[in-house]
Parts: sequence; structure tokens; C-alpha cells
Amino acid sequence: MILMSEEKTENLWQRLRRKYLLSVVNEETLTEQFHLRLNLLSVFTFLTLTFLLTLVLFSLLILYTPIKNVLPGYGEDIRRSLISETARVDSLGTMLEAQRRYLESMKQVLAGDATSDTIISLDSLQLVMREELLLAKNEATEEFIAEYEQKEKDNLQLFDVQNTKPVYTIFRPAHGVVTETYAPELKRFGIRLQTPENENVTAVLAGTVVLLEQEEDNTYTMMLQHAQHLSIYRTVGYPMRKVGEVVQAGETIGLAAKDKMLGFELWLDGRSINPEEVIAF
Repeated sequence: MILMSEEKTENLWQRLRRKYLLSVVNEETLTEQFHLRLNLLSVFTFLTLTFLLTLVLFSLLILYTPIKNVLPGYGEDIRRSLISETARVDSLGTMLEAQRRYLESMKQVLAGDATSDTIISLDSLQLVMREELLLAKNEATEEFIAEYEQKEKDNLQLFDVQNTKPVYTIFRPAHGVVTETYAPELKRFGIRLQTPENENVTAVLAGTVVLLEQEEDNTYTMMLQHAQHLSIYRTVGYPMRKVGEVVQAGETIGLAAKDKMLGFELWLDGRSINPEEVIAF
């Protein structure tokens, strides 16, 4: 049986190496045009090499040409790039529009066709947008204000100004610890409070907001005119009332700035008063 197996293997190898003649003959004249000698082994080798070469060429074509972008899974990078470029184009469009409005305003001023009230600079546009954003109220802001106003209802102090009537109800401007005391000899006409984060600032008396001014450190100074008093709140981080609004005693007018001390001054008939003498902090 071993001899029969070897004989079959030898016959198969011989068949693979057996030479064949491939001739192309003219049908009309029966003359041979060309011929080709080959065997099954050479044909198999040729087909294998052709397949491998084709596979390599297609791989290189997909890797180094844009054809790969039409294949599944290769379009994610292009999609992310398109989204990024779209956002960049939008921001550039906004910037160009602001520059165009600024240049038009400057052109009108130089030509004498515009008054100073119509000049719109980039800084003023940003300030207006920031003010509208800060003063805009939503439902969450209203709930936040109501919660802190309710907390301040019981934080009051009664005192008799210069032993005269009537007795005034003075609210604490904010919860906190006094870090700088009243010292008029040092040109310090108020106190400073170290307040918790997001602490509300309340009106000490009923009155009207007469000043809302933004400082260089992006905080605000607010001034309220009362019947006989004038209260000043410095380093307010988030104002909640605009100029001209009437507020009640204990009503929240803003939030203290983060990581900054709240300044507070109280004036009566043009002279400063030590807030610690009339308010329990």
C-alpha cells in the first residue's frame, strides 16, 4: 500500500509538470500564428502572483487615494472636520459682521453724518450683550431670588436714628464676617464683608436703584437712594436690579462676587455712618 501511495504522488507531480502546447491557428489557412508551452504548475504560479499583485495594488489605491472616503467607516474624520470648520466659519461670520458695523459707524463719524449717540464700538456692543445676559431672568433665577429673599426676612435690626422718630428697620446687606471695619480717618467710609459663595445682597432699606456701574474687575457698584439714607454696595458679582427700579427693604438686589469681599457704605444726610453701629452682622 505504501508503494501505491508513492506512485499516486509521483503521478500527480508529473501531471503538474507535464508540458502542454497552446497553439493559435488561422482557421482559413490552418497556419499556426503563435504557440505557447506551459504546464499546470506554471499556470497556477502565474495566477497566484497575479492575484497577489492585484491585491497589493488595490490596497495601495485605497490607502493613498480619496477612494477610501467612499468606503464604510472611513468618513468619520471628514465629518468631524466639516463640523469643526462649520463652527469656525460661523464665528468668523459673527466677527466680520461686528467689524463691518464698527467700520460703517466710523465712516459716518469721519464724514460728519453721525452724532456721537450713534457710534457703536465693539466694546459697547459687548457691554450691551453682557448687560442683557446678566439681567435676563428665567424661571430658575426667579426661584433662586425668592429662596434667598425668604431667608433674609428675619435678618433685621431696629434702631432709633439720633434718638428721633420714626424707628427704622435696617436689614443686613449680606451674611458674612466683617474683615475691614469703618475707619473714616483712613478714608474708609464703609466696611468689607467676607461672604459665602453665591451669597445674596439685599437692600437695607426701601428705596430706588440710582446707580449700576461696572468696574474694571467685572464686578458692579450699586447705589440705592432711600428716604433719608444712601446705601452703596461694592464688588457685586451679579446685579439683579436695574437703574430706576424700586426695591423693598430686605429684597435681593444681587449676588456677591466669588472670591471677593463685599463693600458696604451707609450715608445719612451727606455724612457716613458706621454700619456696625446700626446693623448686627
